[in-house]
Amino acid sequence: MTLWIGSLYILFFALQTALEAGLILLNLRRSVRAGGAGGQAVPPALRGLAAPEAVARSRAYVQARLRLDLAAQAIEAVLLPALLFSGLLPAWDGRLAAWGLNGPHRFAAFLAGLAALFFLAGLPFSLYRTFRIEVRFGFNRATPALWLADRAKGLALAAGLGLPFLYGAFAFMARTGQAWWLGLFGFIAAAQAALLWLYPTVIAPWFNRFTPLAAGTLRERLEALAARAGFSLRGIFVVDASRRSGHSNAYFTGLLRPRIVLFDTLVQSMSEDETLAVLAHEMGHYRARHMHRMLALNLAGMLLGLYLLSLLIAWPPVFHRFGFAEPSLHAGLALALLCGGAFTFWLQPAAAWLSRRHEYEADRYSVRLLALPDALKRALVRLSGENLANPDPHPWYSAYHYSHPTLPERLAAIDRAAIQPGT
Repeated sequence: MTLWIGSLYILFFALQTALEAGLILLNLRRSVRAGGAGGQAVPPALRGLAAPEAVARSRAYVQARLRLDLAAQAIEAVLLPALLFSGLLPAWDGRLAAWGLNGPHRFAAFLAGLAALFFLAGLPFSLYRTFRIEVRFGFNRATPALWLADRAKGLALAAGLGLPFLYGAFAFMARTGQAWWLGLFGFIAAAQAALLWLYPTVIAPWFNRFTPLAAGTLRERLEALAARAGFSLRGIFVVDASRRSGHSNAYFTGLLRPRIVLFDTLVQSMSEDETLAVLAHEMGHYRARHMHRMLALNLAGMLLGLYLLSLLIAWPPVFHRFGFAEPSLHAGLALALLCGGAFTFWLQPAAAWLSRRHEYEADRYSVRLLALPDALKRALVRLSGENLANPDPHPWYSAYHYSHPTLPERLAAIDRAAIQPGT
């Protein structure tokens, strides 16, 4: 019986790997061919909006990122099956038992060790991306010391929050009977809510400095815009993102009373009208409760996943196929995390489609609220250019991966919304 379990996983994992690698290659090939001689061919929808030199630079950046993604995909295609079928996981479990670790200590140590392995495997790619690709294209501003400090802070945060979480998860799984998955769901949901509450004021300031937006016309107009949209803000802040990167962005954070966060790079590069248009877009997300909807969907998916995990843990053949002598809570959770992606990857296009739909809705809200469609278009073109976004991705790749519509798609939708603002 155990043979077909492993074969089924390999089949789905191979399908996932082939699909994702194929999409990367399609996108890479399209980018190389679309550029033409010198890579400066501008897509029809962006002619007059983007300079050929900027488009060529965007394509070069996209191609460098895609080649790195392809390398990471190749490593994962080897590493993950090797980890699952080499006997390394049962050997690690046996080593922990030999050290006298059992119960919650073994549960936490097993999963923490697995997380550390993936952290180490990702370090070379992070280093190459930061100090080769991002440096080459003028984005990286982080020194090696700052990069190392960020990694150290991340590890400390993971240990400080992750280890108590693992002990709590074990308590629910081991002590709440057959319906443990319901109790664990409530525990994880509460932990997520706590993190969403703590992130803006406790976690994020550990990595960046947040300062209130200086008094002036921009702050006055943003506060007036928030009042007109019916927002009770917790403040408008500028984050020192330029310490690490030249990328630009803006976001809202907080579930109930949001705070506006502007990258200092965005404040420096955009006009007030453009900044207002971007923030009106973010307000559109909050007014439509997109964040809350996505959180609810994620919680529903997590509840289903925990129920399926409760069935998996009660099925010894699964553990035997991957080398474990007997079922255990930590091995079941590890196998679910490692194997789950091979069976759920087909959901990614649906999630991406829903996210893109939310982006269109937020753009329409910005157009209706401000009546400055041209400012929003200029802001999006500027953000796309400054961040070297792909000017013309392969439609299959964008449909599978993109949480935002492509720039030509968004510009066309904004034009339609400007003509019919009530839509």
